[in-house]
Amino acid sequence: MTNPYALHDSLGYRMTLMSRISERRFETHLTPLGLTRVTWCVLLAVGQPDLQAPSAIAEWIGIDRTATSRALRRLEKARLIARKAGAKDKRNTVVSLTDAGVKVLAQANAAATENAAHFNAKLSWYEHDILQTILTKLLQDETRNIPGL
Repeated sequence: MTNPYALHDSLGYRMTLMSRISERRFETHLTPLGLTRVTWCVLLAVGQPDLQAPSAIAEWIGIDRTATSRALRRLEKARLIARKAGAKDKRNTVVSLTDAGVKVLAQANAAATENAAHFNAKLSWYEHDILQTILTKLLQDETRNIPGL
């Protein structure tokens, strides 16, 4: 019999596990705000000055248009965003944050900052720098090969 694949020692398994743990920890802070990680990403995108079109929001986050539309509907129903026809071209949709959206986004961003700080505190500045460099190298040219990213 050959040696089995060492799943728990593999880089992919450990990256996936770390990602899931970080996401779940973050989502415990988002749930009371009525957000998921995806709706927070969409809300964050809408708060960017150049991202008012649903297609631009989808591309910025790296999710498909259907998931973006679903999140926008949910955020609009919660009155965190507003959608209206574009000024120059009525066929285009322009998305903006409401006052309530600005407040919820600020709370969610504080939770994101706290979540990142929790894990960053486990690393020295050198380890953090090396990890960022390694992840950047591993991701180089990969996102264009995956549909929806």
